[in-house]
Amino acid sequence: MSTPFPFTAVVGQDDLRLALLLNAVSPAVGGVLVRGEKGTAKSTAVRALSALMPEVDVVSGCRFSCDPDSPDPACPDGPHEPGAFASRPARMVELPVGASEDRLVGALDIERALAEGVKAFEPGLLADAHRGILYVDEVNLLHDHLVDLLLDAAAMGASYVEREGVSVRHASKFLLVGTMNPEEGELRPQLLDRFGLTVEVAASREPDQRVEVVRRRLAYDDDPAGFAARWADEEAAVRARIVGARELLPSVRLGDGALRQIAATCAAFEVDGMRADIVMARTATALAAWAGRTEVLAEDVRQAALLALPHRRRRNPFDAPGLDEDKLDETLEEFGGQDEDGPDGDDDPDPGPGGGPGGQPEPDDAPQGDGDAAARPEAGEGGEPQPSGSGAGEQQPARAAEPFRTKVLSVPGLGEGAAGRRSRARTEHGRTTGARRPRGALTKLHLAATVQAAAPHQRARGRSGPGLVVRRDDLRQATREGREGNLVLFVVDASGSMAARQRMSAVKGAVLSLLLDAYQRRDKVGLVTFRGSAADVALPPTSSVDAAAVRLESLPTGGRTPLAAGLLRAHEVLRVERLRDPARRPLMVVVTDGRATGGPEPVALAGRAARLFAAEGTASVVVDCESGPVRLGLAGQLAGELGGTAVTLDELRADSIAGLVRDVQGSSRRAA
Repeated sequence: MSTPFPFTAVVGQDDLRLALLLNAVSPAVGGVLVRGEKGTAKSTAVRALSALMPEVDVVSGCRFSCDPDSPDPACPDGPHEPGAFASRPARMVELPVGASEDRLVGALDIERALAEGVKAFEPGLLADAHRGILYVDEVNLLHDHLVDLLLDAAAMGASYVEREGVSVRHASKFLLVGTMNPEEGELRPQLLDRFGLTVEVAASREPDQRVEVVRRRLAYDDDPAGFAARWADEEAAVRARIVGARELLPSVRLGDGALRQIAATCAAFEVDGMRADIVMARTATALAAWAGRTEVLAEDVRQAALLALPHRRRRNPFDAPGLDEDKLDETLEEFGGQDEDGPDGDDDPDPGPGGGPGGQPEPDDAPQGDGDAAARPEAGEGGEPQPSGSGAGEQQPARAAEPFRTKVLSVPGLGEGAAGRRSRARTEHGRTTGARRPRGALTKLHLAATVQAAAPHQRARGRSGPGLVVRRDDLRQATREGREGNLVLFVVDASGSMAARQRMSAVKGAVLSLLLDAYQRRDKVGLVTFRGSAADVALPPTSSVDAAAVRLESLPTGGRTPLAAGLLRAHEVLRVERLRDPARRPLMVVVTDGRATGGPEPVALAGRAARLFAAEGTASVVVDCESGPVRLGLAGQLAGELGGTAVTLDELRADSIAGLVRDVQGSSRRAA
């Protein structure tokens, strides 16, 4: 087993370390979501925490880590005889992004359950993590239904596995830690709310701290065991402090004054529901215990608010998480004042163990290339991509109009892509449409089809009792239809013909509305822009729609209209993405007035580029941005060449867009 990097050797990252330690003291706080850029010691700190967790006593031979002092009465391995127990370190279990539902919650042997009435159960990761740490790296990339199962188990302290009326329940209480890079997409707000605390981490910009990070990392890589031994005393001190804080926690008093401050703070920041109040109360209590006090102070409430509220104020993907600290201080002061019998001390809670500042870069966190050098935009000042041909006639970016609700645009046919909410697809979850023989492990039993397959063979198999004699060949897997997420590639005309301020503002508002729709439907998005003499990939395909919104907001306009270049660049982006993720089907949204200028035969060249998409059956929609009393209808002609359909900016708001899906499907069938 490899030696983990010592927790106390992490440089800086005080908020991250404090949040992890508070959950170690009181798992009822509800876990930690760690948000930050790559290479900021997120995974290093989480893995290091496991070495600080106190050992746990477990019932000998129990696969579900039952506590010998209070074993789970519903444990599948029970009932347990008193007295037999063993001590072991608390586990840290990692949930891979690509894990299946059975790997997470466990698998039930359906064949034995049907034929013998036996609950033969193979525990999953939720059982392994009981009374330990469950760590989900890149939690924002985990399938939604797995996140739901995970958070339900964390909230209830138990996991349920049900297959066609046969159910198994076991205890599952763990410290839940998730890490994510916001550039790769956000969690839904209701899932964000289920994490007790959140922490934003970033690499230090101080040269001295960065030097110390590199020095410690190199020393650890050269001799992990020796490096860990040099920090053994600090690790033992923190471990002992966690034990002491756990013992003190039941004695900590949360007075009425602190409760009023908590309630007033949550009301002032307009957080939804009551979970924030409860989490703040538990966090403030854990802070007091960590500081060795039995009374919650105003400083504890303030720190609890900074950890428990920022992610609960995020209402849509374009809101930046955070908390106005001046407003927080004003609220705490307005509703301040200790209880009559409370202390007057103002000791600050200790933010964490000793050890210096942090952010160890991890070897596997190095920046990765996207493999598409041709699609990579040039960087300008501040690192922002700059469009090609940004010469004469460039205008300052227009602000986007207020986004609005749009109707769904779907890709025709039946896909098999990642779970989402846009187009029809064969999925693991959804309505049952039929049955087939299982390929690999059986996950969703089609009971009627299984009985129908087994029934003709009962006499030959010697059936003599009421039970059905079922063999492996009789089992049938249910086929289900649900919804998938797609790749929505926006191809936006930023040329001079689109440059009227009010017009470009409306265009950006429409694209922003479609981006918000893509976020809600769990799509990947990409952004190609064209103007001047060329086209640029402003944003390669990503799950981060807020990154797309930022690029859109800063998009300048001006110059000629290289429509063909924009379409060809979009075709290349889709070709590369098809190799990376062949199951995810694309939907191209071209936002233009249809004009094509610059270069020899620009209209003919644009037509030939458009027919490439029609030949491949790529679903496409042209958002017609032409305005004024005289309209040329060029966007409609482009849609015909693409084999798609055209819709005006006004129609994006109207009920008439409901027929757009049928138009897309019909056009695609005609092109095929």
